[in-house]
Amino acid sequence: MKSVLLFLLSSLFLLKTLYSEDKILQSSEVIVIFEEHQEVAAKEIAKIYPSIKSELGETLKWRIDFKPTVLLDKGGKTIKRNTGTNMFVGYAMPNRNLIVLDTSRVYAKPFSLKSTLKHELCHLLINRNIENPPRWIDEGVCQWISGGIDELLREDSKKILQEAIISNNLLSIRELINFPQEKTVLAYEESKSIVEYIEREFGKEGLLQILAYLKEGYSIDDSLQKGILNTTLELEEKWLKNVKKKKGWLPYLSNNLYGILFFFAALITVYGFMRMLKKKKEQLDEPLDVDLDGKN
Repeated sequence: MKSVLLFLLSSLFLLKTLYSEDKILQSSEVIVIFEEHQEVAAKEIAKIYPSIKSELGETLKWRIDFKPTVLLDKGGKTIKRNTGTNMFVGYAMPNRNLIVLDTSRVYAKPFSLKSTLKHELCHLLINRNIENPPRWIDEGVCQWISGGIDELLREDSKKILQEAIISNNLLSIRELINFPQEKTVLAYEESKSIVEYIEREFGKEGLLQILAYLKEGYSIDDSLQKGILNTTLELEEKWLKNVKKKKGWLPYLSNNLYGILFFFAALITVYGFMRMLKKKKEQLDEPLDVDLDGKN
């Protein structure tokens, strides 16, 4: 108990040292560290946190018996420094019980302060209960929890999964244990898709069973087998069949029918125009039939 208390005090001291000019708002359930002019956002977090905590605990059936620290990072300077990219609007550091949120972008669609905070709190809760969770489980469940919201700020994310399906470039579940750096966005989309498939096909209880077995220390393979009676390979095959049916060539052609027709119409128009130019050139190049005696 003493070592835990020392760890918490040292973590708080470190945060206070790093952000000595910042202010601290502390309630009985959460600590918010914020810069000047961020007091409104800090108070909003303190206000909405209890309901987020309650909803998350009820959904995953796990107690949230810890008090997280939320650092408001205006402009995303800290996030970029620690992640190496400006794509993230927030991230969680389970080893420090810390959530960092970029308040300058957290309200940009489709994000909201509530959904992003819930997503990051989910990361803390999963990592508190499961040692080294597979990345696809961690990210997929937290996206499911927050209504499909992740931490990445990007455009056309839905197209990325469909393009990977059509080009046969999907990552396997084995590859999603740890996300490949060069395919991070696709990994997020696949993780969400797989977890949503599990919840649809095997119910919320099936998903919670997988998490429960992971918490007990079982591997992901054993947890899938025990939780939904499927091996990793069987789950992957069923998910692939389902996702290709929904996002493969036929859905792609159906969703883009007008664009495809317009493209072919444009090709036909260009072809017709080129034919007309060619015919006109041939007419101009034809020799004139003139009688040298002046007679036609």
